[in-house]
Amino acid sequence: MKRKLVTYILLIFGAIIQGMAMSLFLFPHSIPSGGAAGMAILLNHWFDLTLGFALWLANAVFLLFALKYFGYSWTMKTIIAVAITSTTVSFLVPLVDLPHIHIFFDILAGSIFFGIGVGILIRVGSSSGGMVIPALMIANYKNWSPGKVMLCINLSIFLLNAFVIDYKIVIYAIICQFFSTNIIDFIYGIKLQKLSFVTPQWRKR
Repeated sequence: MKRKLVTYILLIFGAIIQGMAMSLFLFPHSIPSGGAAGMAILLNHWFDLTLGFALWLANAVFLLFALKYFGYSWTMKTIIAVAITSTTVSFLVPLVDLPHIHIFFDILAGSIFFGIGVGILIRVGSSSGGMVIPALMIANYKNWSPGKVMLCINLSIFLLNAFVIDYKIVIYAIICQFFSTNIIDFIYGIKLQKLSFVTPQWRKR
């Protein structure tokens, strides 16, 4: 019971931190925080879907694969994480009005918080949804670093965004991904002896 309680507390914390990174630092500059956000922008551009619906749609598609590949527990935790992150963004965006003095400060701060949030989610057997799911599937199959795999997948989507929409925003997104994925790998590799149950639990069921 104690292990489950700590796991879900960390899950909620990681999802909130991720949502704060998006709403406080990245979204004010229209910077996609990952591949799913990039796909949502493309769906909005091509089919005139709302960004919120497009983001949920992008996550829902991959969650269908996650249920079969990673199992019920991992998928449900990811659904909870996606819901909490979306709620955090919906709550903060209308309320917070920051001056955003320098875009590169926001990119750095957003990258740090986003990387910490996603890293925590992965450690407790969840994810932020979207491109993290295929990234973990490939990382598990090939025994590669999950952060680097996610960087490659997101880079492909960002390049498509650059071709279709605006190259400037995508350059910022690539910089953000470079820093955040390294933070994810750092958190993923931390040894927690006293909390041995807080270890990567996304291995294929």
